[in-house]
Amino acid sequence: MSRFPIYKPHPWHGIHIGEKAPEQVIAYIEMVPTDTVKYEIDKTTGYRKVDRPQKFSNYAPALYGFIPQTYCGNNIAAFARQKCTAVISKGDGDPLDICVITERIITSGDIILEAIPIGGFRMIDKEEADDKIIAVLKQDEIYGKLKDISECPASIVNRLKHYFLTYKNIPGEETLNKVEIASIYGQKEALEVIKCSMQDYKELIK
Repeated sequence: MSRFPIYKPHPWHGIHIGEKAPEQVIAYIEMVPTDTVKYEIDKTTGYRKVDRPQKFSNYAPALYGFIPQTYCGNNIAAFARQKCTAVISKGDGDPLDICVITERIITSGDIILEAIPIGGFRMIDKEEADDKIIAVLKQDEIYGKLKDISECPASIVNRLKHYFLTYKNIPGEETLNKVEIASIYGQKEALEVIKCSMQDYKELIK
């Protein structure tokens, strides 16, 4: 019997979050900044699929994916309610999203990497908690030493914020967009968010 797995593990369930989580996590990357198509994982098969072509010029300003073995459910929603006044009915029902900042050009998704969380956005999408963890690529020469989002260049934070506030917009229908960023939080709170998502995942699969 081979000691190597015969089949590719499901990116959400079969890849471990990392022994040092939540301070350091494994991230599965679905999209890179050069992508003109929005990719996401098909939850059933584990294959990366085309969600939709990007209709306009908006593009992800960082590596974008999710943290394996996490889930945005009741604990994520409850924690968000403690931290903001927005109406939150539930978590968004997906793995916890992550944006990974690096100076290096990574040309394609469907990869895993080690990331160090430095903060996050508390995003509310149609009353669903949809947190975005902001992290840096481990050992990145430029950004790898950042410990908190407060140390991150404002231009990068603003680009990320603009992306998430506008990536679903259709010209002429902006008022229909229900996405808001209720708060931007630092590393300490980001680690708590990850812990909540890890607990939600345990409750999902038990």
